[in-house]
Amino acid sequence: MKLQISRSPKVSGTVRIPGSKSHTIRALFFASLAKGISNINKPLISDDALSAVRVCRALGADIKGIDDSYKIKGFGSSPITPDDVINVGNSGTSLRFATMVAGLVQGTTILTGDDQIRKRPMGSLIEAINNLGGYAGSTRDNYCAPIIVKGVLKGGFTTLDSVTSQYLSSILITAPLLEKDTTVELTRLNEVPYVLMTTWWLDKFGIKYENHGLKTFHIKGNQSYPAFNDSIKGDFSSATFFAVLAAISGNEFTLENLDMTDPQGDKEVLSILENMGSKVSYGTDKITIKGNGLKGMEIDMNSVPDALPAMAVAACYADGETRLVNVPQARLKETDRIHVMCIELKKMGADIEELPDGLIIKNSKLTGCDVCGHHDHRIVMALAVAGLLSDGITTIDTAESMNVTFPEFKDFVHNCGGNISLIE
Repeated sequence: MKLQISRSPKVSGTVRIPGSKSHTIRALFFASLAKGISNINKPLISDDALSAVRVCRALGADIKGIDDSYKIKGFGSSPITPDDVINVGNSGTSLRFATMVAGLVQGTTILTGDDQIRKRPMGSLIEAINNLGGYAGSTRDNYCAPIIVKGVLKGGFTTLDSVTSQYLSSILITAPLLEKDTTVELTRLNEVPYVLMTTWWLDKFGIKYENHGLKTFHIKGNQSYPAFNDSIKGDFSSATFFAVLAAISGNEFTLENLDMTDPQGDKEVLSILENMGSKVSYGTDKITIKGNGLKGMEIDMNSVPDALPAMAVAACYADGETRLVNVPQARLKETDRIHVMCIELKKMGADIEELPDGLIIKNSKLTGCDVCGHHDHRIVMALAVAGLLSDGITTIDTAESMNVTFPEFKDFVHNCGGNISLIE
């Protein structure tokens, strides 16, 4: 499936941002690991979130979708041995979280996913599971899925190279249920806000743990999660595309269902765009952003790696030079997003250069053309934003990947005046 986009200089409006993918998946795993019945209201319904539902069901959670909520009867600290191989689809978060939870299973669990998932690294997490009393390995001996996990995790000490925050978050989620205390000594930690989102949930549940400056975590064992009722707030990662669209168009967007007190890291994008020149105002449960010209600057993207594709587009419209740096983990997402954004924006006329850990982008005049979405939802949506302010027609393939996190993206853009359509 392809997206076709043409220049839409008057695009603007109000968008109600769908629920956070990161919160939805965490809530599903916490509810599954709880004893009793939990309710998750207004979750994100997307391919990644539905993958997490299937994973938790395969491990023994009873999950029912009721209107715009999930009712979940958890399995506590005793997930079942899955009947079959667990397929996480394209959800890296589900793969990493489920790999640790599978360490609680008495039997053997095999986890796999699509072609992209089978290329994403798992090495340090596999080593941590083996250090903590379980067994984990990869069927191809390459530290990538398919992953084999045999229980039962006990706890203890491990070092961890958390090149992705998902490694540490997965341990933090499961470790409270282990027999012994667990200590994790970090040799590297990327994407800190996502770890703080996980600890935000742990704090809600009264879990006992110690965080020593994000260098070492000590988690008490023999704890349990209570059942809960909670609502999922809007996704700042999804909001990023409309915030950038406002910034580069000079027009105004109001983004609803966003809570600035929420721990999501990608809310930092609003401050970045504000520092570049955009006007941002904050209301109760909504944010308004108006473009006012952009100036180039150096931006440390380590905490907001998912925003790299959209910010690369913003940089094309900023005066001078913009450097997106300190985000080497962007190469380990659904695609190598640093390389992919470089080659695709270059097709459109961008003055852009790769760094080992980011991009250098100079003010550029973009022209629509055929570009590749590389089956990556954030690449597709970022290129769509670029196409809306480019001369000519932009056509993006693999557009179906938007369903991973933001199925409504095309419709929302269209409703705001964007010339955008799906073609076969």
